[in-house]
Amino acid sequence: MSTTPPASRRLLVVILCALALALSCSRGIAAVSSVAGDDAAFLRCLWAAVPQRLVHTRGSPSYAAALVSSVRNLRFVAPGTPTPLAIVAAAEASHAQAAVRCGRRHGVRVRARSGGHDYEGLSYMSLDRRERFAVLDLAALREVRVDAERAEAWVGSGATLGELYYAVGAASRTLAFPAGICPTVGVGGHISGGGFGTLMRQYGLAADNVLDAVLVDADGQLLNRTTMGEDLFWAIRGGGGESFGVVLSWKLRLIRVPETVTVFTIRRARNQSATDLITKWQEISPSLPGDIILRVVVQSHHAQFESLFLGRCSRLARLMRARFPELGMTQSDCEEITWVQSTVYFAFYSSSEPLELLLDRGTKPDRYFKAKSDYVQEPIPSHIWESTWAWLEEHDAGLLILDPYGGEMARVSPAATPFPHRKGNLYNLQYYSFWFEHGAGTLEKHLSWVKGLYNVMGPYVSKNPRTGYVNYRDIDLGRNEIEGNVTSYTKGRIWGEKYFKGNFERLAAVKAMVDPDDFFRNEQSIPPLPAAKGWSSI
Repeated sequence: MSTTPPASRRLLVVILCALALALSCSRGIAAVSSVAGDDAAFLRCLWAAVPQRLVHTRGSPSYAAALVSSVRNLRFVAPGTPTPLAIVAAAEASHAQAAVRCGRRHGVRVRARSGGHDYEGLSYMSLDRRERFAVLDLAALREVRVDAERAEAWVGSGATLGELYYAVGAASRTLAFPAGICPTVGVGGHISGGGFGTLMRQYGLAADNVLDAVLVDADGQLLNRTTMGEDLFWAIRGGGGESFGVVLSWKLRLIRVPETVTVFTIRRARNQSATDLITKWQEISPSLPGDIILRVVVQSHHAQFESLFLGRCSRLARLMRARFPELGMTQSDCEEITWVQSTVYFAFYSSSEPLELLLDRGTKPDRYFKAKSDYVQEPIPSHIWESTWAWLEEHDAGLLILDPYGGEMARVSPAATPFPHRKGNLYNLQYYSFWFEHGAGTLEKHLSWVKGLYNVMGPYVSKNPRTGYVNYRDIDLGRNEIEGNVTSYTKGRIWGEKYFKGNFERLAAVKAMVDPDDFFRNEQSIPPLPAAKGWSSI
């Protein structure tokens, strides 16, 4: 037991706290003193509005851990990768506003990161070593508030899909939200690019089910749907992240699902007619009723058919016997579970895993990967599928993912949101390669595999333009160039129309309206539409 008198103990606490504050301030001063003048002014501006513990600079011990905390691809933590001046771990809206205002004032661009799954790392790194930028990390803005009675939810952009699903499942067995399969994907980036998943054929995209949003604009103002206007609200629901502002939170429409849904996974090897099944699948899956999705993952020597059905196993078995008897699906292949258990099933290939796995955000990147994507509008011939086995068998770490459209995806107008890939698309095709070894030779081998297979499939996918999904960002499609002080619209169209088709020009018009100085920009951000072109609807 301490023998220090109470008054002395209080004095000791005061002294220790003062010393701790002085030490913290001295560290900040030391960090600023080692930074160039303009950069130091930016940091001082931040520290005037944001607690110092939330601002990680290159000179602080916490910097490296903060940088990789939401990085998902080891390709972008390699030595020599351009890094931000600072990482602002926003804990409230005012911190995000301060980052934008200080950035504008001192010429430091801000890149916002929610889950860090950006396929090319553009939410937290720059391909231009000369660029002065900071990362606004939204991971702490992850609150999920579910109103089960109204079937609505507010969710912070820093929440993951897994955290959203867990909260919705805890609130109701008959509510769900239509979004992607990977639980560690950040809500902010996912919705910003459209966001498709296992419920899309019945309920559309994540972006189709957004009711409101809170955004920090290029002036640091906090806006909602009413104050931002319908043009900007249209643009943020599928126009790609980081072009128009920083969305801090989203109001979502939740959808009704049965208490019991059905899932199955059926694997068929190449020598078990996998080629014929994939060929047949192309015609069947997009035309199935909207309450079922049947996707395919092709890897090595086999094709895996994965399904979610909003109903009981017996009805699904009858449907599959009638529409796709070649697959040989029976009731013994089924599992009947709740919707929230289905999110675990597709993420971890097991419905018996605890729901708490949805809350695991991951701690550090564990693999390298590269991906590309296509949209398929006519069935690819059987002999082409047969030829892909040679690519897959020589590359165990490569796979193809086929997600069928149709249903609600075909009924929504391509202009309803910036996401244009609606009617006329049979499915999205993703080419994906992952690896764990380090080295330039290994990197080139995997990049060459993805690009090579992508080139081979060129004649059999969408054309004029050959389209892709912005959430599977692919820097090979093109990158921005600066003309004067803003991004070139002409150069931006090269990649932009591949993601957004006819919606690209309207996105650029919105950009010119809300961020004419092009503060929010990266290698594939929307450029402002030149004033000479104009836009009749704005």
